[in-house]
Amino acid sequence: MDGTLELGESRGGRDVRRFTHEAMATVFEVHAVHPDARYAAQAAQAAFELADRLEGELSRFRANSDIGRVNALSAGGSTSVSPSAMDCLVIARHVFDLTGGAFDVSIGTGLASLELDADNFMVGTTRSGVRIDLGGIGKGYAVDLMAELLEEWGLDLALVHGGFSSLLALEAPAGLDGWPLTLSDPADPSRVLARLSVSQTALGASGLRKGDHIVDPRSGEPVRRRRGAWAALPRPVEARAGARADQGPRIAPAAVADALTTAFMLLDPGEIEALCDRNPGLEAWILLDPADSRHGEASLLHFSGTPQAPPPAAGRPQPE
Repeated sequence: MDGTLELGESRGGRDVRRFTHEAMATVFEVHAVHPDARYAAQAAQAAFELADRLEGELSRFRANSDIGRVNALSAGGSTSVSPSAMDCLVIARHVFDLTGGAFDVSIGTGLASLELDADNFMVGTTRSGVRIDLGGIGKGYAVDLMAELLEEWGLDLALVHGGFSSLLALEAPAGLDGWPLTLSDPADPSRVLARLSVSQTALGASGLRKGDHIVDPRSGEPVRRRRGAWAALPRPVEARAGARADQGPRIAPAAVADALTTAFMLLDPGEIEALCDRNPGLEAWILLDPADSRHGEASLLHFSGTPQAPPPAAGRPQPE
């Protein structure tokens, strides 16, 4: 698995249908409850086809993709992009500002120099050499749109994830107050750090199980002294199928959670706590390396902004 989130066993597990698909260099899964197995499979396939389409638009490795054309721009140039690519760029710029540049899809090459015309889906740049990589947000965005599509098909009792590093839980199966999830140590996946029960909630996970693959865009140095990070956001009603306004960027909580986990691998604990305090409903967990723990072993820190109103069936961690 790409992340350190895992779906736990549940009493309603026998009623949950599971579908898998490879895209964006990971495995996407749809877990859904529906009486008609064939219909559920068709809905899942439609969601997977959507993920494939998004990969074509958002991949930096394809020269003719939206992001490929943005990366080829010279100073003063511009290009049209799809609504999905524009959504991701707007979200990326928002999280860049929110985290003081700790999350930067340009890895320091000049995100701020991009000019985003969201109304006309045009991207321009005031400098050459900007290189955008949506790897830290694209899977989460795909999960958001896949979940909306499942709702349109009538699959409201569902969970979608991309490699378990980007996850969105819709309504839980009957008899459960939420989908059961666990947070695990990236260095020792058998070590469960916390258990959650969530619905209408987005979660993201980042970790260093695969080595130094997260670089601080502010310094160019790889992540140190941090083993893992998680973020959770309640899914607002405005993000659900049929509730989106005709204009403005999409509300995409899984994409935001995806981006925040990368930033949480870099920000100081005090900065993360302040960010949660400023954003009601946002939760964060960071796993410190043993060298930075008072107890001589990797320890989990939890931060939570006080919600303005408790989200329905929002889970809270139960430390092991």
